[in-house]
Amino acid sequence: MKDLIPQLKKIVAPGQVLTEKEDLIPYGFDGTAAMKEPALCVVFPGDVSELAAVVKLAAETGTPLVTRGSGTGLSGGSVPVKNGVVVCLVRLNRILEVDARNLTLTAECGAITKDVADEAEKAGLFYPPDPGSMKISTIGGNVAENSGGLRGLKYGVTRNYVMGLEVVLPNGDICRYGNKCVKDVAGYSMKDLFIGSEGTLGIVTRVLLRLLPKPPARRTMLASFSSMEAAAATVSAIIEARVIPCTLEFLDRVTVRCVEEYAGIGLPLDAEAILLMETDGHPAVVEEEAERMTAIARDNGATDVKVAADEEEGLRLATARRAAFSALARMRPTTILEDVTVPRSELTKMVRRIQEVGERYDLTIGTFGHMGDGNLHPTILTDERNREEMERVEKAMHEMFDYAIELGGTITGEHGVGLAKKAFLAAQFSENSYALMKTLKHTLDPRGILNPGKIFD
Repeated sequence: MKDLIPQLKKIVAPGQVLTEKEDLIPYGFDGTAAMKEPALCVVFPGDVSELAAVVKLAAETGTPLVTRGSGTGLSGGSVPVKNGVVVCLVRLNRILEVDARNLTLTAECGAITKDVADEAEKAGLFYPPDPGSMKISTIGGNVAENSGGLRGLKYGVTRNYVMGLEVVLPNGDICRYGNKCVKDVAGYSMKDLFIGSEGTLGIVTRVLLRLLPKPPARRTMLASFSSMEAAAATVSAIIEARVIPCTLEFLDRVTVRCVEEYAGIGLPLDAEAILLMETDGHPAVVEEEAERMTAIARDNGATDVKVAADEEEGLRLATARRAAFSALARMRPTTILEDVTVPRSELTKMVRRIQEVGERYDLTIGTFGHMGDGNLHPTILTDERNREEMERVEKAMHEMFDYAIELGGTITGEHGVGLAKKAFLAAQFSENSYALMKTLKHTLDPRGILNPGKIFD
């Protein structure tokens, strides 16, 4: 270890290795509550060749590496390990090409997600994945976590837009998979192996993304309900009517009150639940779908439906959902944002169980999320300094995860496993299925240097 830092300083440019304790503090945690660990040092490669050299050195010395972008992850995936090196890829931040002829965009891993979306929009194109952290998260982090977002119901998640990638393997080799071809079935789909692997199988350095034509029109609606069942029934009825909104989001009464206090949008404080509904596409289709969704909401007991008159008002209504996490985080010192996902038909049961768990363990839990695709975000407002309360939090989380699996769901819909959920992962899979994933990790990374301790022990 004594010789490692001087060798790292020979690989990267001057000043691109941090070793002072104060400088390391911001890199000792990510967006996950109550998880932190100091790193040995932080290194900032300037290109893929420098990164490959860093990885080769780590492989030779058995040094653990934890890859990091902006550190917005919510499962402890970029929390360092003891005596480990943090490899921060924010210097690899160029958007290399927007190819309007082939509807693609090529970016380095450190490019900010919103910058990717903005560059696509300049060309009249559209990059749909929109995680809540898109203003600061990196595209490489999105690929590593297979990030979702508010538009996931209609447009899917990050995996659906990755056509190719460049990756550095645990031995330092550089591999490239995929291309701009719409059809390509040559060999294994290797790029999919690394999407969602949370930096445990390889380090993604460059991404080729699929773009879409920009939808010419959009309409936003906000429906209020006096019961959870009515909101869930509306979601089911909209999908059954063969309407696929670009956004179909949910906030419970705790979240509604926090958001209104925070943002002053004019939300109904007596509502048990609200739904944010958006449709986009051809103007005629948008008008028809907006009318149908409004009628369905009212038929299923909506006490009020606000229809945005223009894009500006639509953005204001959408603030109700996008501000949810920030609004809830103001209430207590520690905010634990989870993301259980269940089939849409089981949403009401899951939401009710979350409420019951909160009452049983005397916890404040605000629930919001992507109701259109069954992805809920129960958000526990607590204080990590209170050991007794954190024990209740842990028990509540166990119950929520177990019940989600019982309903045919998953312990994580978009945040990943990381450190936070690795103890629950085996319960979701059969013994053979779980073992195969561990075998794959050991095969590609036999020395266990890439993000060790994440996903598996």
